[in-house]
Amino acid sequence: MPADTVFLTGFPGFLGSALVDRLLGRDEHVTCLVQSHYRDLAERRRDALERKHDVDDAVALVEGDITEPDLGLPEEGDFAPDVLADRTTEVYHLAAVYDLAVDRDLAMRVNVDGTERVLEFCRACEPFDRLHYVSTCYVSGRYPGEFTADMLVEGQSFNNHYESTKFLAEVRVQDAMDDGLPATVYRPSIAVGDSETGETQKYDGPYHVIEYFLDQPGVAVVPEFGDPGAVEVNVVPRDFVVDAIDAISAREDTSGEVYQLADPDPPSVAEMQAAFAAAANTWTLDVRFPKSAFQWLLREVDAFRDWTGIDPAIVDYFTHPTRYDTTNATRVLADEGIECPDFREYAPRLVDYVRRHPHVGNDAMT
Repeated sequence: MPADTVFLTGFPGFLGSALVDRLLGRDEHVTCLVQSHYRDLAERRRDALERKHDVDDAVALVEGDITEPDLGLPEEGDFAPDVLADRTTEVYHLAAVYDLAVDRDLAMRVNVDGTERVLEFCRACEPFDRLHYVSTCYVSGRYPGEFTADMLVEGQSFNNHYESTKFLAEVRVQDAMDDGLPATVYRPSIAVGDSETGETQKYDGPYHVIEYFLDQPGVAVVPEFGDPGAVEVNVVPRDFVVDAIDAISAREDTSGEVYQLADPDPPSVAEMQAAFAAAANTWTLDVRFPKSAFQWLLREVDAFRDWTGIDPAIVDYFTHPTRYDTTNATRVLADEGIECPDFREYAPRLVDYVRRHPHVGNDAMT
């Protein structure tokens, strides 16, 4: 076994797999914590990544669970907690429940308790360079106005348990940073597919809108809440998120910072709907509708929910009152030649991917 390793949670997820790819490109050895029911998929993705980089035994898989004491690591051997801690120089913590409809108990167990277990592991590592923690812009909750990277506890309300538990988890991480743990926090906004290929692992969030437009017979009724031209929808393609985390994490001067990986020029709700409808070759008919009534229909009337295919949890984001400042992320990424792609250019690729791959699911990896 190599003397040093990078420890990563969230493999074989879409983002975790992409980051392992980048770490192998840096000639790192990576140890991935994998839940037992994802073992087969993890082995296939590991083998593909090692073939791509023409390496052997560069990615080690160890079964465990972030919600268990000592991350569920084996009590003895090369992956025992104390042995692995002595070899781990960096930790990338990506594992979380990415599901807007998650119930509170599960979200607390995975997002909050799981992050605390990872922090305990980081504190046991010596020497230790840094924790790279993937949070979300939506720790903002429904903060009214501009939310900056140095903001966190602002008395905000939250749309759902996903947001509130990711907020609580980041509070734990920032408390640990205040106590001296070297760490960098990354806050992506709503992640969608690859900006060049449209590829994604699951259809959620904005994809419900795409699927709705593709399912309509040429004309789609679009419920209008408030002023859709004045509300921003901040989405970022996953290749940008991966590029950004890869570049920022490779720099020593980014330790101790928080980076909001959001689109500095996001579309409005109206612009997003227009772009998706145009790519789906669908005309839209806007109809004023009370948001609460629309959500009630989605939750309580099966036929209505089946007709639209829309998750009631996403409706709140059509009236989201928060804008995200990206000043520090944009500055650092400009040094690396990285910028967020223009939504208006890659939106048709997202729609085309859904059109060509109608059977991709919407299940969250936990």
